[in-house]
Amino acid sequence: MDVKIESRWKAILADEFEKEYFAALVNFIKKEKSEGKQIYPPGKLIFNAFDKTPFDSVKAVILGQDPYHGDGQAHGLSFSVPEGIKQPPSLVNIFKEIKQDLGIEPPSHGNLEHWAKQGVFLLNAILTVRKAEPASHSRSGWAQFTDAVIRKISEHKSGVVFILWGSYARQKKALIDTNKHYVLESAHPSPLSANSFFGCKHFSETNRILRENGLAEIDWKIY
Repeated sequence: MDVKIESRWKAILADEFEKEYFAALVNFIKKEKSEGKQIYPPGKLIFNAFDKTPFDSVKAVILGQDPYHGDGQAHGLSFSVPEGIKQPPSLVNIFKEIKQDLGIEPPSHGNLEHWAKQGVFLLNAILTVRKAEPASHSRSGWAQFTDAVIRKISEHKSGVVFILWGSYARQKKALIDTNKHYVLESAHPSPLSANSFFGCKHFSETNRILRENGLAEIDWKIY
C-alpha cells in the first residue's frame, strides 16, 4: 500500500503497510468519512508526527493516547495544538512542569513543532478520532500499528528516551528494549493526576541523558 509518509519511515514500516490489519484500518477510515463523520486530524496530517520527525532524527518519544477531538485542535502531534487554539489542560500542565523544571515561562500557544523538529517524536497511540467522541477509533487497528512503530524504534535505534505519562502509555514499556533505551515514567499531566505529574523533571532528565550520550539537548522553549 502506498502510504504518504516520510521516506525513511516508509521504508522502516513497509511490512506493516502490507498487512491485512492496515488495509482494514484504511477501509475503516474511508467508511467513516463516506458516512459523513468528521474525523480528526485532517487526512494530510494523520502522519504529521512522522513527517516532522524523520526516523533518523528520533532522539526522544512522548507518547499520547488519541488525538484531541475538538474543532481545530488535532494536527497529528501528541499533546500539541496549532497556534490560535486554546491550550488544553494537559498541555497547560506540561508547560507548568517545564517552568518548574527548567525555569522556562509558559508560551502563548501550544504548537510543539519546535520540539518535533529537534527529534522529539510526538506519537499518539491512536492516530485518528471522530469529532466529539474521544477514543472512538481506539479499536480501529491504530494501536497495532503504533505498537509496531515503537518496536521498530526499539529495534533499529539505541539511546532513545521514551517518555511515558499515565497508565496507558506506561503499558507500552513492554515494547521497549530497556537495555538499549531509556524510559521515563510518571503520572499523566491531566488535571486528574497532575499533582503526581508535577516534579517528574522529565525535561531536564531527557537533556541530561542526551548530553551524556553526546547528543544535542532539546530546547524545550516554545517560540
